[in-house]
Formats: sequence, C-alpha cells, structure tokens
Amino acid sequence: MTAVTDQDHTERADQPGDADKARSAGNPSAKAPENAPNNVPAHDSANGSANSSEGERPSRTNSRMDPAADSRTDSTGAWDDGLIARRVDESTTGGNQYAVMDSRTAVPPTVSPLVYDGPLRSRLEALRELVGLSRTRLDSRTLAEAGRVLDEASARRRLSGQHTVVAIAGATGSGKSQLFNALAGVAISETGVRRPTTAAPIACSWSDGAASLIERLGIPPRLRRRPLPTGDGDQLHGLVLIDLPDHDSAAVQHREHVDRILALVDAVIWVVDPEKYADAVLHERYLRPMAAHAEVMFVVLNQIDRLPGEAAEQVLDDLRRLLDEDGIALGEYGEPGTTVLALSGLTGDGVGELREALGQFVAERTAPARRISADVDIAAARLWPVYATQRRTGLSEQAREEFADRLADAVGATAAGEAAERAWLRNANRACGTPWLRLWRWYQDRGEPTTGRLPSRTQADEEATARQRVEQAVRTVADRASAGLPAPWAQAVREAAVRGSQGLPEALDELSVRAGVPTGRPPRPGWWPMAVLSQAAMTILQFLGGLWLLGQIVGVMSPNLGVPVLLMVIGIVGGPLIEWSCRMAARGPARRYGLEAERRLREAAAGCGRARVLDPVAAELLRYREVREQYGRVVGAGS
Repeated sequence: MTAVTDQDHTERADQPGDADKARSAGNPSAKAPENAPNNVPAHDSANGSANSSEGERPSRTNSRMDPAADSRTDSTGAWDDGLIARRVDESTTGGNQYAVMDSRTAVPPTVSPLVYDGPLRSRLEALRELVGLSRTRLDSRTLAEAGRVLDEASARRRLSGQHTVVAIAGATGSGKSQLFNALAGVAISETGVRRPTTAAPIACSWSDGAASLIERLGIPPRLRRRPLPTGDGDQLHGLVLIDLPDHDSAAVQHREHVDRILALVDAVIWVVDPEKYADAVLHERYLRPMAAHAEVMFVVLNQIDRLPGEAAEQVLDDLRRLLDEDGIALGEYGEPGTTVLALSGLTGDGVGELREALGQFVAERTAPARRISADVDIAAARLWPVYATQRRTGLSEQAREEFADRLADAVGATAAGEAAERAWLRNANRACGTPWLRLWRWYQDRGEPTTGRLPSRTQADEEATARQRVEQAVRTVADRASAGLPAPWAQAVREAAVRGSQGLPEALDELSVRAGVPTGRPPRPGWWPMAVLSQAAMTILQFLGGLWLLGQIVGVMSPNLGVPVLLMVIGIVGGPLIEWSCRMAARGPARRYGLEAERRLREAAAGCGRARVLDPVAAELLRYREVREQYGRVVGAGS
C-alpha cells in the first residue's frame, strides 16, 4: 500500500518512474507534471516493488480523462469541515481507502468552541492576573512558560470542543506509523525499513469541523487525510490523529516538528518497542517532564509479536515500573492516569483494545481541558521558587518601632528633649531666682546662645555619624522586610527601601530644626508670678532692713538692731529658699516639657521615615501578598 507524505509531493513528483507507471496504468500519453498539485497521492520509489504487486494508482490526468473517475469524484462531495475530500477508488489505488482533503473551496461548518469548566477558568484568570502583576518584578524568561500556557489556552478555547487532537509519537523503528495505519484502517502513513520514514506530520480526521485544529498544528492540506466510513466509524468520531516524525530522528527538523506539535495537541500516544522502551532520551526528555499530563497520555508497547511466551508481560511490567519512577500516575484499578497497553500493529493483536480505549477517551471530550489544566500545573510548578515561601513575611510592629527609634537617634530626639528640659529649668531659675543671682547669671550667659535654641550641627563628624545611622536603619528595616521572600520580591523590597532613603538624612536635618526645641522662652506655669512676688518681697525686706540699719548709723533713727537685722536675715535667707523651692517644683513641668519636645521630634522623624521608606516597602509587600494569593488560586489552593 502506498503512503502519502510531504516527501512524496516534493521530491518524487518529477521522477521518470512515475510517468512510466502512469503509462502502464492505461494512459500511455500521461507523464509526470513538474508542478503536481499538493493533493495528488504519489508513489515512493523505495517501496516500488511492493506497490507494483498491489496495482498502480492512476495520475490526476487519468482521472480527468476518465468519465467514470469524474463521476466518482462528483458523487463524493465535500467533507463538511471546509476540506474538499476526494475519495480514491479502491480498485485504482491498490486498497488505499482514505480521503485526501483540500481546503480550497468548501465552506467550513459551524463548530461549537471549547468551554472550560469553572475551576479551570478561575485558574486561568488567576494566572493571567499573576502574570500582569509580576511583569515589572520578574524577567520575561521567568514568565515565558506562563504566557505560553495562557496563549495556548485562549487559542484552544476558540477552536472546536467536539474534537480531540491525539498525536502518535515514538522513536525510530517503534512502529508508530504502522499503528497509525492500523487505527485508521487504511494505509495513510508510509511504513518501511528506510529511516526516517515519516518526514512530516500527517493528520487524519474521523469527523467534520477539524480544519482549524489541524491548521493550528501547521499541517498543510496535502498531508491531511480522512479514512473511508466503516461500520464502526462512530467509535472514533471526533478524533484527529497525528502521525509525528521520530522524536530521536537524526534530522533536526523532524525533532522540531515533534516538540512543536506535542505542545499543541490534546493527548499523546507514546509508542515504544521492546528494544527502546527504556531509552533514556525518551524518559528524560519527554515522559518525565510530561508527568503532569498522565491523564492525557497513552503508552503503548508495540511489536509484542516479537516477544516469546510471557516475555511481553515481563516487558510490560518493567515499562510500568519505569513510568512510575518517572512520576507518571498509571490509570490502573479505575484511577485516573496513563493508560498502558501492549499490542502488535503488524498482527492487529491488542489494536482493538486501544481503539476502544481511545474511543471512550475521545467521547468524554475532556482531554483539551485536562491538557490545559496540566499545562497550568507545570507552569505553576516552575513559578514556585519566585512566589512561594515557607515562613511569615512582612514588617512587624517591633521592626517598625526600631526603625523609628534609629531615625530618632539620628536626629538627636533624646538630646533635643533634654535640651528643652534644661531650657525650661533655666527659665524657671531666672524667673524665681534672687536678683543678685540673676544678675550674676545674666553676666555669665551674655555670650551663650539665646535660651531655647539648639546649636546648629555644622561639624563634619556629626553629620557623617547621623548619615551613617540613617543608612544603617534603612538597611536593617529592608533586610527584615525582605527576610523569607523569594529572591525577586526580596530584591524589589530592598530597592524600594534604597530609593526611599535617598535624601532622607537631609530631610531629617530639616525637620529637626522645625520640630525640635521651640524658639523663645518656654511657657510659664501659673505659680510663677507668686514666686516672683515672693522673691521681690524678700528683696524688699533686705532693702528695708539695710536702710533701717543705715538710718541708725547716721543717727536718723533710734538705735534698735534687732528688727532691721531680722528683716535682712529674712530677706537674705528667704530668697534662696524660694529659689530652691521653685527649682524643685519646676522639675516635673520641665521633664514633661522635654518629653513633649522629644515626642514631637520622634514623630516627625518617624513620619518622614514612614513616608519615604516604610510605605514603599509596605507597597511591595502588599503586591507580593496579592500575587501570592493569585498564585494560590493558580495551584488550586483557593478553589
């Protein structure tokens, strides 16, 4: 039987042997055209001896010249999927009962698009939101697989939901093309000892409406087939079967075809043979990475007719063991997973069982959604290192308070409070002290700064120390905020803290001047006037006693030392006593005044640090929590 491949149409259309065969078929004047149409089946010279025994296929020219052939073609009509199907008569094709499809004239039918269930839609929406939130934080290579899954899910959703695209993949010599023909019931894909035999993917559809699905795979019309209807044709209704090139082919283009189409089909039938079923390339490059797709995979041990006795069961058990080591769940005892079968494409032994399992699989119409769900699982697993964490993340209240304390130390909040307290006490002493002591202190304080003002920090070492404290505070809070986060998000948190710290020391210096110790005199309590009057009274007593004594000395007043001396003693002792009492009474208000000044400066420094550093860091942490929640929905934790 003759197979039609890409190589048939491109490399053998102008060979002289084709013209000779056409003449021997009954048309001596026919010759092979140089530019044959893509939908014309051609012969393979490698299998010429076998083909000659089965009969020769007439050329397209013969069909046009033969009225019977024209009537047969006209009576066939078009397949209702936009692909014109020309059935080739069995008597003229040597038994190749398949339809060659062309997509040039027929109008495609209306097909129902694929509909995802609620949980899968929710996961896809969460993945799309996750990618959108992460584009500015993660590089494009990290998000490439998730983006591909979203694109493929969207593209597959717009296509037919009544069809299931299944690819047959295998190594060189595994017999996958033979199995492809056995499932189709006719010789569609080329088989033989020449390697590689299958040069390009070939599609075979059992029902209408699959044109867009096949076009998505990039399979040209000349490599699309339809088997003739049979009695059990409904068993595989909705199936689109793809025969792939060898995944271990020496031709790079063949392997590229395999990798590209395996990423697009709904399910895969892996065909292995007794010699290569344990091949490391198959398991490490394909089966192990596709372990999540266990429910949409069939693994078929072909060529069991070559195994004597119970060897087939032993090889099948060893194959199941290898699949289990690959992490592939096996669909045994009614559990979901990969179906593992043994058959012979040559003798047909076990093909019926595969056909039945494949028919039930296609009838369920859940393979596309299962494939997309498995793709989402794989994408989520690859994103695990950049989203998942095993510990609590974020800034604790203790970390925030420590950051504020470090900034307060940098601006000298404690020193400012102590200075304010000293200023309040100094003003209390000046207001309540004796005139003589106040006069002496005034003389000492003439060269000092105005009461209530802090000396400006102009020394280079003090400025450097303050800047170092601020930088250390920012590094500490950034390290604590990023602790436990995945590397990209930890880096984003640190960068946000560094950006906010730019200009922070200058801003703290400015607010320390505005919010530090207020200028001018501190407020006076209500008892200060009484203390001032009492101090004035003591001073008056001293003056009265002194004048009295002076009058006695000059003889103006009668001698009486007791009273003037008593008045002077009361004034001299009472003044310092009142001053000491006022100093004791002023300690409480002075302390409160200093604490209030320190509190204002601390709050100002904390507000500046919060606006410049903590808020940007908190925004990054909030973004991470959002993507973490979306990631939980993607993996199904929120469903």
